[in-house]
Amino acid sequence: MTKRWIDNAVPFLALLLVVAICGSLVPDFYAASSITDLGRQVAEFGLVVLALSIVMISGGIDLSVASVFSLSVLLSLIGVNVYDWPVPLALASVLAMGAACGAVNGYLIGFLRLRAFLTTLVTLIIFRSLYDILFLRMSTAIMAGFSDSELFFFIGEGLVFGLPVSLLIAGTIAIAWHIVLSRMRPGWRLTAVGGARRSAHNAGIKVRWTVFLAYVWSGILCSLAGFLFAARLGSTGADTGVGLEVSALTAAVLGGTSIGGGRGSVAKAIMGALLILILTNSLVNLGVNGPITSTILGAVLLIAVFIDMRWLRHRTRILAKLYVSPAYLVLPPLPDTAAPDSPYALNDRLRSVEIIGLGEIEGPEDVILDRNDNLYCGTRHGDIVRFFGPDHKKSEIFAHIGGHPLGMAFDREGNLLVCIGGMGLYQVSPDKVVTKLTDETNRSLFSIVDDSRLRLADDLDIAPDGRIYFSEATIRYEQEEWATDALESRPSGRIIVYDPRTGSTRTEVPSLVFANGICMSNDGRSLFFAESWTCTISRYWFDGPEKGKIEPLLTNLPGYPDNINRASDGNYWAALLGMRTPALDLALRMPGFRRRMARRVAPDQWIYPNVNTGCVVKFNEKGEILESLWDFGGENHPMITSMREHKGYLYLGGVSNNRIGRYKIPGADPTWVAEESYWGPRK
Repeated sequence: MTKRWIDNAVPFLALLLVVAICGSLVPDFYAASSITDLGRQVAEFGLVVLALSIVMISGGIDLSVASVFSLSVLLSLIGVNVYDWPVPLALASVLAMGAACGAVNGYLIGFLRLRAFLTTLVTLIIFRSLYDILFLRMSTAIMAGFSDSELFFFIGEGLVFGLPVSLLIAGTIAIAWHIVLSRMRPGWRLTAVGGARRSAHNAGIKVRWTVFLAYVWSGILCSLAGFLFAARLGSTGADTGVGLEVSALTAAVLGGTSIGGGRGSVAKAIMGALLILILTNSLVNLGVNGPITSTILGAVLLIAVFIDMRWLRHRTRILAKLYVSPAYLVLPPLPDTAAPDSPYALNDRLRSVEIIGLGEIEGPEDVILDRNDNLYCGTRHGDIVRFFGPDHKKSEIFAHIGGHPLGMAFDREGNLLVCIGGMGLYQVSPDKVVTKLTDETNRSLFSIVDDSRLRLADDLDIAPDGRIYFSEATIRYEQEEWATDALESRPSGRIIVYDPRTGSTRTEVPSLVFANGICMSNDGRSLFFAESWTCTISRYWFDGPEKGKIEPLLTNLPGYPDNINRASDGNYWAALLGMRTPALDLALRMPGFRRRMARRVAPDQWIYPNVNTGCVVKFNEKGEILESLWDFGGENHPMITSMREHKGYLYLGGVSNNRIGRYKIPGADPTWVAEESYWGPRK
């Protein structure tokens, strides 16, 4: 429901309704000759609507499309009928003229920053005046001349497999533009510029060039439409193209292309063009005169604009009620945390932890230390902060990335690898250079939703051969919507692997329920990963004789596991970001109840995990809990999402905290450094 092609439902239904009504009223509506003639008109008018749609997607408007179309018709006929140019030369000249007209608009609007509406209104008048001047001088010669070019006639009147040649040409171009807009970077950048121009500029997109090229392509497509029109009719008149801009704008908006920019597609342009052509032709066949037809088109445009604006305003609210789809999930009985002999027995061992950076940081979801005892953490402001060792009193902004840094790991060369919520996997070199490694993976073969973009990459670890395994919690929601994903508890997370040797990214383990912590096992052939909402930690073998095997390890934790990291004694630490509650456990078995809650209750009143109690557990490779550390009541260090052992201390991070905790581990190795457990001592 969040995909933009869902907007096509309304114009598609409207198209079916118009076809049904007009087909019952207009004689010979379904005749082969009528459909063939409609196909040729769709080829010409559809290209104009597509041209206008491309500009509208970029956030602009082009009222000069009709004038460029008219000039193209005239130049085509002058070249072919009057001067006997070869058809390829005439076509090249027409396309060059259209590109030049578009370049004028693009330069004035894209580079000189003039208002698109007023600018294209002026160029509409100028281009139309040029048409009128040339038409008066060349009309007699055009009418007297006659082209004997079979190719020109074939383009205008020919059929291939029963389909008009012009329709095949326009269809090929439409398919190409669909690929550009939906699958290629130029199309994504065009949409980004139209959706939020300043944000696109901040993201490094060349906004001015993007806008300029949108108008150039608009001119080229309009000129091609004019060439096809000239080939079909072989003549022109003083009223050629008059009012075409209104019809094209009506078609674009009626098809679903947003006037505000950032939303549109080839399918929308085609459906809008068909709607307007069928409606206009039917009114003419029924004897409705021109002024009434224009009035009807104006009313349709007004209604379409009203619906478009109302849909944009209420889209999120409507989709939120339909999109949330809770799954049925049964958790094992809540383990006992009150019994003294329970491995999860409550205690206050974390209540007296030492505090680092209180009030200096916000949202240190993960923490990590280098070989020099420097402590790193991310903040919700988009920074990575470094606290200098050994006392961690002084700090600096080590790198500014722009998104919230989540999981972190050091590679063999000392680069800091970071998962950024909503951005992907990044690298920060020791000299503070930030590099994007990947922000997409392969698209699932049978997925309706394009799941190639990374929404919530949240933790990572590195295999001995340099491959980077990282978890993406969900493909359905952004970081700030984690509670909605918890409400759904659907298997929409995954584990992804990035290979720096080839630069390739692919999904390794799909369909996980909020995939979270990642930690390489000591054998170097498997890893541990957490699924938060199922309260489980599992082991996955990516190499060796058991490659591809997944083994559940801890299946009934008292809370929701987050980051996992190595311990100095060969075991592993895991953070529990929140505690299970009987109410939420019960609600997970009632998807209908959770769906109604999402629709009728404000999010701040939903049933939430208990995130006010911090807990860290240690486990071994047999799935045994060795000890648990609590701050019962969350008085000192409440929510805990990560922990790192370093030289006898356990450093604690929390995505909702404003501090880092440091806990002295009794009996721990005071010389153990996590980075050396991966890559060995520094040479």
